Amino acid sequence: MARLGLDFGTSNTGAGVMAGGRPFVIPLEDGASTVPTAIFLDFAAKRMVYGSAAADAMRAGDEGRFMRALKSVLGTPLAREERNFLGQRTTLIAVIAGFLAEMRDRAQNFTGMTFDTALSGRPVRFHSDSDTRDAKAEADLRMAYDLAGFRDVAFLPEPQAAALAVAATGRVLVVDIGGGTSDFTLCDRANSQTQVLANRGLRLGGTDFDRVLSLAHAMPLLGHGAQIGAELGSASHAAPRALFHDLASWEKIAFVYDAALLREVRRWIRLAQQPVLFERLAEVLEAHLGHDIAYAVEAGKIAANGTGAGRIALDVVERGLGADLGRAALTTALCAHADAIGAEAVQTLADASVAPDTVDHVVYVGGSSLLGVVRQAIGARLPDAKAQDAAVFTAVVEGLAIAAE
Repeated sequence: MARLGLDFGTSNTGAGVMAGGRPFVIPLEDGASTVPTAIFLDFAAKRMVYGSAAADAMRAGDEGRFMRALKSVLGTPLAREERNFLGQRTTLIAVIAGFLAEMRDRAQNFTGMTFDTALSGRPVRFHSDSDTRDAKAEADLRMAYDLAGFRDVAFLPEPQAAALAVAATGRVLVVDIGGGTSDFTLCDRANSQTQVLANRGLRLGGTDFDRVLSLAHAMPLLGHGAQIGAELGSASHAAPRALFHDLASWEKIAFVYDAALLREVRRWIRLAQQPVLFERLAEVLEAHLGHDIAYAVEAGKIAANGTGAGRIALDVVERGLGADLGRAALTTALCAHADAIGAEAVQTLADASVAPDTVDHVVYVGGSSLLGVVRQAIGARLPDAKAQDAAVFTAVVEGLAIAAE
């Protein structure tokens, strides 16, 4: 039996094996090289729907619960907290296990092979601020693989896997910026051999970029920062921030739809100086539109990075509602995060006692590595290194397939 290379990502997941001496990325849906890491709990059919079909069900307004970015809950109490899903008490680890089992089944159906072991990618650091939580996250993911029916799973840092698949030679810094983390592998490559000099990781990625943009440009249209009056007297205070932060965080959106919270927002409407803002917020909570907003923010980010003229379109909440997002605003909002990533890249070199001017190539991997503000931050610190793109969404999968062989 072959070992499956599986890259379970915050935003997207891919699988691969070696075929004819080359890594082969297995199409997991409709010929696509990756599948969205998304799950929809279909209340009517009492089943879980995965990938693009999950997102389609959410957008269609089917009755159920949509979840994305579940990788971000690994290592947190939320991962093992029992909740009622489809009529039974279970954990988010078990929900992730269902997703992993589905990806294995799709890989088996396409290849005709049987996979009972896996080589899984993992961030260099699930949690960069806590060794204990980081170890807990890997233990949670290992449990998910076990529940999914894998007999054994081994782990390889994602940028180290990608380093096996890139074409660059010399001294190479692989920069892998995904949905939840930014990871770095410094290595020397010659004659298809890779010597790893240092690995480093930071819990900061595309979902964090989306949260910053959402809080700055989308959530104010729903009342973030608006004033609420007191029940008695003329005093006022800003609306509590926690709800808006949860609505702006991919992994938390599914858990904000609470009847008591909706009643509280309706109280804000009565006391607000600008009630229309909280009327929109109530509509979002009542109609479960949080993920629609998150997708709109993501689309605006991509457009602003590409053409310089994006828009966060919230027509799903109110016709014509939205916020323009240009490249300058994108850079302003994300520059602090980009600087943190640039600093982490330089620290990776310091870990190996390597001078920046000895790095020949910076190879970018992961969807969020396409952001210009991030590349500028790294390029400014490594001006002598040649920037190079690998297969942004599949380099990790290809490297896992090579390593699994």
